[in-house]
Amino acid sequence: MGILSGYRVLDCSIAMAGPFAAQRLGDLGADVVKVEPTSGEWQRHVSAGGATGNKINVSFLSLNRNKRSLAVDLKSDGGREVIAELVKSADVFIQNYRPGVAKRLGVDYESLSKINPGLVYVSMSGYGEDGPYAQRPGQDLLLQAMSGAMRSTGREGEPPTPAGMYLADAITAYTAFEGALAALLHRERTGEGQLVKVNMLDAITTIQMQELSVFTVGHKPQTRSAEPHAHVYIRSPYGTFKTSDGYLALAFPPLKTLGEIIGEPALLEMNDERDGWEKRDEIFALTRGKLEDRTTDEWLEAFSAAGIWAGPVYGYEELVNDPQIAHNKTFIEYDHPTEGHIKAPGFPMKFSKTPATVERGAPLVGEHTDEILRQAGFSDDRIAALVQSGAIVSGGKA
Repeated sequence: MGILSGYRVLDCSIAMAGPFAAQRLGDLGADVVKVEPTSGEWQRHVSAGGATGNKINVSFLSLNRNKRSLAVDLKSDGGREVIAELVKSADVFIQNYRPGVAKRLGVDYESLSKINPGLVYVSMSGYGEDGPYAQRPGQDLLLQAMSGAMRSTGREGEPPTPAGMYLADAITAYTAFEGALAALLHRERTGEGQLVKVNMLDAITTIQMQELSVFTVGHKPQTRSAEPHAHVYIRSPYGTFKTSDGYLALAFPPLKTLGEIIGEPALLEMNDERDGWEKRDEIFALTRGKLEDRTTDEWLEAFSAAGIWAGPVYGYEELVNDPQIAHNKTFIEYDHPTEGHIKAPGFPMKFSKTPATVERGAPLVGEHTDEILRQAGFSDDRIAALVQSGAIVSGGKA
């Protein structure tokens, strides 16, 4: 039994951030009911990376394990009645509709909290639910671009480079997950539910706590270098460097020690704090010129012996097969009824008494509709009538 066993989550979210947050709750044992349209959630129809899968594409599969699917038309009277019944026994409700949509569907916080005052309602948006940008599309790349983070890396004069992952979505998912847990703790203490608002712009901004404080408190400008320095607020050398057989990452070593190891006399007399900032491009170029002379492993061995922070630059192939990843059991494996054997990232939190597990893979559309509604007290006749009216879909479909 997971640590959140006994809690029920109604997940009305789409795409990545909302489903990922709900999946984390499910991984910890919560009963997560994925409330999706009768045609299936949007992510089912978008194959990230072209990985379409058999009946469930990999993108949807990756974000919706440990959930049951309830396929319901929230635009119908019957569909809204179904949700109203389920909310009575729910603990958490998650949605990331465009601002105003939840209210039009009758599933906004004000409406649902009247049915269940103890409900923790997590509302997710791109830029906030009101204000000048409320109706802008909350897409990951657009939020990364607006966050300022892209201008903290790379070369001056070249286009800012986004992260190689859906960074804003992932950070927002964890922020919502954290907010849901905190609100549940408050409810355990007081019995009181509440509205939790999370937006992508605030999430990706506040995660830059240190960098933005250097700018706002320390008044240090965000100035990129001519060399591809990895972070504007860390002294040189700091970044990735080519070796004779690959790449390595090097993080602000003592310049004298670095000069001794790589055989660069110009570094021996430099001051870490003064020259590390004032001669950032020169130091980076000197370091780059020397590191191509030996292999990655040779440099890493030498740097490790000197206590210098350095490491390999992995692709996914190397990451998945790394011995520390294997030791940590970072990836989990299980069998899915339609998609076969699955290997995917597992659980970043380890609990000694209530470990996270995969109880079920991502569901087919409406796979658990009948089961969920029977548990909520719906009779077979009433379920059949809802199916007949088109308010719900049951039985599971691709």
